[in-house]
Amino acid sequence: MVSFIGAGPGDPELLTIKGKRIIDQADVIIYAGSLVNPQVLADVKKGAVIHNSAVMNLEEVIEVMKDAEEKGLKVARVHTGDPAIYGAHREQMDRLDELGIAYEVIPGVSSFLATAAVLKKEYTLPGVSQTVILTRMEGRTPMPPKEKLLDLASHNATMIIFLSVGMLDEMSEILRQAYRPETPVAVVYKATWEDQKIVYGDLTNIAERVQEAGIRKTALTVVGDFLGDEYELSKLYDKTFTTEFRKGVDG
Repeated sequence: MVSFIGAGPGDPELLTIKGKRIIDQADVIIYAGSLVNPQVLADVKKGAVIHNSAVMNLEEVIEVMKDAEEKGLKVARVHTGDPAIYGAHREQMDRLDELGIAYEVIPGVSSFLATAAVLKKEYTLPGVSQTVILTRMEGRTPMPPKEKLLDLASHNATMIIFLSVGMLDEMSEILRQAYRPETPVAVVYKATWEDQKIVYGDLTNIAERVQEAGIRKTALTVVGDFLGDEYELSKLYDKTFTTEFRKGVDG
């Protein structure tokens, strides 16, 4: 059995209980060494074989899994955050399907959720934005039709931009074509890690501020008025609003 595990954003205590149990019991561990906090592997069992996938290609990863399966060993494939978002685990699962190897997926806390937590913000504020767009800048991986950054920015929704902090000048220029120039922006480097950094700004100055902070990679850019202080109160806790569980009262 191969277990794909989302190891969370960095803080080892944000690893799920199930994910930790499987990692600690695994015979073979393949982890994304360039991104996963090594402390996640602090309690692995004696004799566990650990592979760093940062220096492996897809064929090598699958070969390790295949060899372990033939020997009846348990494999923990450890990804950062949640593997469903830019995790590149679909191609691994498809190969395992072809080989007839059983697997499961254990979700994890994505870095975009950890980013909201360390910013102490809510992405979906009434009257501000009820939509969250997760995307990235086009680089060596092209964007599909209608998913260019400007196309998505036209909605003026809360935007979470992965894998793109090194292109902030270009990103800001594109976003200013759809958002107000003074739209607030935050860049969070390694959310929940001990060396976490947060940089605030707007679409006119965030690139300069991030450069001054020395941030070049491993950071999320979040854009939108959810970072501000003006919003409507939710109906969920409005005393005049009737719900399935509570009858509204007058003033």
